[in-house]
Amino acid sequence: MTNFNSRDLADLIRRPIVTEKATRLLEENKYTFEVIPQATKPEIKAAIQELFNVKVVGVNTLRPPRQQRRVGKFMGYRPQYKRAIVTLAPGDSITLYPEV
Repeated sequence: MTNFNSRDLADLIRRPIVTEKATRLLEENKYTFEVIPQATKPEIKAAIQELFNVKVVGVNTLRPPRQQRRVGKFMGYRPQYKRAIVTLAPGDSITLYPEV
């Protein structure tokens, strides 16, 4: 396993994604995060294990299609991003929002 710099790993994970599908996946012990588009699966796995002190079993990534947006007469696209669905070992969990 390659050693990663813990300071660089913290920058890979942008934010947790909270949607209906992501909330349903929480029941299967799967957590969804937005990550930088250049992040690889081993880097994402190492980042989650380092930040949250949990055991990651699997990482699935996807890049949703760009969505076209219009502002007045100008057409453009929303920024491209990468989504990572992280499966944790049984018994591990992540508290995404501690105050809720």
